[in-house]
Amino acid sequence: MRPRLLHYLLISPVQVLLVSLILAPSIYVGWLSFQQSSYGRATEFIGVANYLTLLRDPYFWRALLNTVVMVNIVVYGELLLGLGIALLFVGGVPWSRLMFSIVIAPYAISEVVVVVMWKYMFEPQVGIANFALRGMGLPEIEWAVNPIHALGLITLLAIWHHLPFTFIILYTARLGIPRELYEAAAIDGSGPFQLFRHVTLRLLMPAILVALLFRYVFAFRMFSEVWLLTQGGPARTTEVLAVYLYKAAFRYHEFGLASATGWAMVICSFLIALWYMRIAYRRMFAHDT
Repeated sequence: MRPRLLHYLLISPVQVLLVSLILAPSIYVGWLSFQQSSYGRATEFIGVANYLTLLRDPYFWRALLNTVVMVNIVVYGELLLGLGIALLFVGGVPWSRLMFSIVIAPYAISEVVVVVMWKYMFEPQVGIANFALRGMGLPEIEWAVNPIHALGLITLLAIWHHLPFTFIILYTARLGIPRELYEAAAIDGSGPFQLFRHVTLRLLMPAILVALLFRYVFAFRMFSEVWLLTQGGPARTTEVLAVYLYKAAFRYHEFGLASATGWAMVICSFLIALWYMRIAYRRMFAHDT
């Protein structure tokens, strides 16, 4: 019993942190989602009224749609680019150390700096990106007034900033595939496409699922890019769920509605994570049972 007690004591600080910083606040937010709460007013139990308000609010559905569309474009865009760059690096690139540093450099920059940098690059009047587009005879990106342009710019920004995360996972997983497998498949007559499909893609699938899982959960909480660039405008057309939650809590002071939004995000993230974890379990562990 003494070694077991020692093990419990050693991991207890982490468990205390998890309970105090994650579990307890989550329970409180869940309780608050069933209350009507605001500044200078006592909380009042109203049942599921906050959740019904979300279901009736067109701005919530627009934020949910924006979130789902942007998250899927960002996640799968990062996956395709990350996989392509990882295979390119494995095949060999000139100045590999310099190129590797360039690829992972965006991940070392804070989101605030990234958004400010891109905001000035695509500034409608003096931005260097719009200046280059005008010089090539292409239409400008009017992200300040056109919601489609704004959502597109936010998507490109998110892909550029978080691409190194997916790239590193796929690159290290590709380096772990033994060369002998490719040699054996080539001897059996497999061409480049067959090698990619039956060897590379099959053995990279666990890493791909891990990258997708983490990026889906993180991208679903997208806030800084949207808030710092458009604040959900024009006319709340570029809002995502995190911005909707922020406005409900700190602009309209509806803490119960904001808590309900937070739990809706938790449920959506959990369903996404559960689906991917189930696929990962089937691919990696189901054959052991």
